[in-house]
Amino acid sequence: MRCTLGVDIGTSSTKGVLVAEDGAIVASTTRAHDVDRPHTGWVEMDAAIWWDEFVSISRELLAEVDGAEIVAVGVSGMGPCVLLADEDDQPVRPAILYGVDTRATAQIARMTDELGIDEITRIGGSTLTSQAAGAKIAWVHDEEPDAFAAARRFFMPASWLARHLTGAYVLDHQSASQTSPLYDIENERWHEPWWQRYAGTIEQPRLTWAGDIAGEVTAEASALTGIPAGTPVITGTIDAWTEAVSVGAHEVGDLMLMYGTTMFLVATGEQTLRTPSMWTTAGAFVGTRNLAGGLSTSGALTAWLKDLTGSDYPALLTDAAASGPGANGLLMLPYFAGERTPIQDPDARGVIAGLTLEHSRGDLYRAALEATALGVRHNVETMRAAGADIRRIVAVGGGTQGQLWLQVVSDVTGLVQEVPATTIGASYGAAFLAAGAIAEPGAAPDIADWNPIAQTITPDPALRDLYDTLFDRYVRLYEGSKDVIHELAADQRGA
Repeated sequence: MRCTLGVDIGTSSTKGVLVAEDGAIVASTTRAHDVDRPHTGWVEMDAAIWWDEFVSISRELLAEVDGAEIVAVGVSGMGPCVLLADEDDQPVRPAILYGVDTRATAQIARMTDELGIDEITRIGGSTLTSQAAGAKIAWVHDEEPDAFAAARRFFMPASWLARHLTGAYVLDHQSASQTSPLYDIENERWHEPWWQRYAGTIEQPRLTWAGDIAGEVTAEASALTGIPAGTPVITGTIDAWTEAVSVGAHEVGDLMLMYGTTMFLVATGEQTLRTPSMWTTAGAFVGTRNLAGGLSTSGALTAWLKDLTGSDYPALLTDAAASGPGANGLLMLPYFAGERTPIQDPDARGVIAGLTLEHSRGDLYRAALEATALGVRHNVETMRAAGADIRRIVAVGGGTQGQLWLQVVSDVTGLVQEVPATTIGASYGAAFLAAGAIAEPGAAPDIADWNPIAQTITPDPALRDLYDTLFDRYVRLYEGSKDVIHELAADQRGA
C-alpha cells in the first residue's frame, strides 16, 4: 500500500500518521512529552526528543501496517522556535519555544529602539513581540555568549527533522517570516543587514516553501527510521499553518481556529496587512499572506483546572454544561501564561472575577471555556479592524472533540464554524503536503476530497446580548486590573 507519512512535533506531544493515497488514515500514534520551564517566562525543550520520537513513530507505524510503502514524508512542528546548533549539528542549548516563552523582553525593547518600530514593520510586517524568533536569537547572544559563539545553524522542529532525514539545511518562508526582524516579507528573503547585526556567524538556511521537497532520505536516516533511502521529504512548516492545510483552511478568505494546548488563528489573504496587535507572516504557499494570532493558553488552561480539581474531562464538561452561559456570574481572563495577541502582554496574568462560596467546579470550567472564546473574539475583531476579509471559519485540533467548547466559541463570537471529518491536525496536513509534492502535474490531491466537512456549528442568536455584554466586561477587566497584574508578575519574576 502506497502511503505518505506525516509527523508533527507539538508542545505536549508528537503525532504521526500513515495516510493512503485517497486520504484515509491507515495508522496513527502519539508520543507525549513535556516542556521545561526553568524560570518564570521560559519555555524550553530538549531537541533530541524531536528526532528520537520521529524515529520511534516511524518504526511503530511501519510495523503496524503490513506492506506499507512510504512514498513521501511530511514534517511539521510548533513554532516559531529557536534551536541553535554547532557545526556538527549538536544543539548548543535547549530549544527556545514560540510566543509562550517571554524571556526576550529586553532584547525586544532594545531592537525596537535601535531599528525603529516603523522600519521593523515595513521590512518584516510585524512589530517585535514574544513570538519574534529573531529577538530570541539575540537573547542567546546577550545572555549565553559561549553558546552563541558555538552556534552555526538555526532550526525549528520541522527543519530539524528535514535535516536529520535528508541532510538539507532549509527553512520555509512562513517560518522565516516569524524570525522577526531578520526576514524581508515583501521580497521573501533574509534581510541581510539585520541578519548580520543580530545573527552574525550563523549560516542562513536556504528558503523554500512548505510543500517543496527539501531532499531525500539518506542511507543513515533510513537505517534508523525504516523509511527507504531516496524517499522525498518536504520542507514543512509551523504546525498551525500545517493544521490549516489539513482542513482546507488556507485559501483567501479562510480563518483557521486551532484548538490545542494554545489557541491559534490564521487568516489568509493576498495583501500584506499590518497591525501592531497581530502577526503578519508569509503564507504556506506562494502568493499568500497571513494575519495570525494566538492565545497563550487554551487546552493548557482546561488541563490546569482538571489537575487542580482532580476530576476528569467528561465530568467537568457535564458540570460546565449544567452551569450554563455566563458561568453563573463568573468572568475569567485566560492569561495564565501571559498573553500573545491581541494584547501582546507577556506580563498579563489570569484573573477570575465574581467568585462566591456558591460557585462550583463546573462554573470555573465553564468560565475557562468562555474565557478562551472571548480571547478568540478579541482576535477576530482585531483582524477585521485591520482589514482581514474573513469569510469562512474552519476548526481543527484536539479541542474540536468537545462539542460544548465548539458551541461556546460560536456563541461568543457569533461565527459559524465548519468542522472537517478528520481533525487529527498538523500531522495529517504534513502527509497531504507530501502527497502533493510527488504528484504529477495536474494530479495533486484535493483536501476537500481527503477531508470533507463533517459538521457545522451555528451560534445561538438568543445568547448574543449576553455575550456582547460579557465581551465588553472582558476587555474592561483587563484594562482595569493590568497595573496590579503587572506588579504581581514582577514579584513572581523576582521570587
